[in-house]
Amino acid sequence: MTTEEIRAAGLALGFQSVGFASLSEPMHGFAFYRDWLAAGHHAGMDYLVKHAELRSSATQLLSGARTAIVCTQNYAQPLSVPAGRLKVARYSQNRDYHTVLRKRLRRLEALLAGQWPEANFRPCIDSAPLLERELAQRAGLGWFGKNTCLIDSKRGSYFLIALLLTTLELAPSEPAEGGCGTCTACIDACPTGAIVHGNDRWQVDSRQCISYWTIEHRGDIPLTIAEKMGDWAFGCDICQEVCPFNQPRPHQPLRAETTQDPDFLPAGPAPTLDEVAAWDEQSWDAATQGRPLRRARRDGLMRNVAIVQENLKK
Repeated sequence: MTTEEIRAAGLALGFQSVGFASLSEPMHGFAFYRDWLAAGHHAGMDYLVKHAELRSSATQLLSGARTAIVCTQNYAQPLSVPAGRLKVARYSQNRDYHTVLRKRLRRLEALLAGQWPEANFRPCIDSAPLLERELAQRAGLGWFGKNTCLIDSKRGSYFLIALLLTTLELAPSEPAEGGCGTCTACIDACPTGAIVHGNDRWQVDSRQCISYWTIEHRGDIPLTIAEKMGDWAFGCDICQEVCPFNQPRPHQPLRAETTQDPDFLPAGPAPTLDEVAAWDEQSWDAATQGRPLRRARRDGLMRNVAIVQENLKK
């Protein structure tokens, strides 16, 4: 199979785009990542420190790895949630993307293994200790925006990244190039000031990020953050919503075509905040089974909903 045939196979599996990154180069962003951790910008996500060194090279995840086949998954869609209903980040309205993307990577792996039985593969989602955005940039799939999201100049930033590491040596794609210029829309719109500048690069301080507090944090949320959460009960899309690369174009609600993938479209109408607040353990389990919302755990989501209800009273 040629790289074009591999790309076509990935697209047929439902991915938005496919590129190839050589693993012969060092991970240039690792020093920055280490400095980001040293500054405490990971907040309470100690697992990022625990596995930090693994991110220095993909060969630590797959011995002899030579290429990363990088795929993106479009989840772009307008988000219109009536006041008083559960508002969550776009990517989290249906199935857990880790499960969906890993299954698609396994199918791609099976196809390639049939062509190259001597090769080894390892599927990786963002839960793997890997600098996946750097590899996606090398694979030509997007460049780093000031909000640290990877941006595709033609499709915006509403996409997830999935990688298939392999010992195959495949021709690399041209790296993506682009930039935000003088635009500061995401920086100006972030209600908590989470996008900061340091070491000649924009970065997100998780200690100020609504997504961190509503998903990863366990325990109480400081009032200074809670009062700025607005109606976000799980995650936050503000820095992407204001990005010009995600703004509407003629005859399209978003720069990227709205996803038609049922795994990433809302499973149904968002429940009311009162309904969620009344969930017992059994209701919680049934409503969040196989969904990203489980990441916050029941007590975390209940905490977030209570904060949103208070914010809506103001």
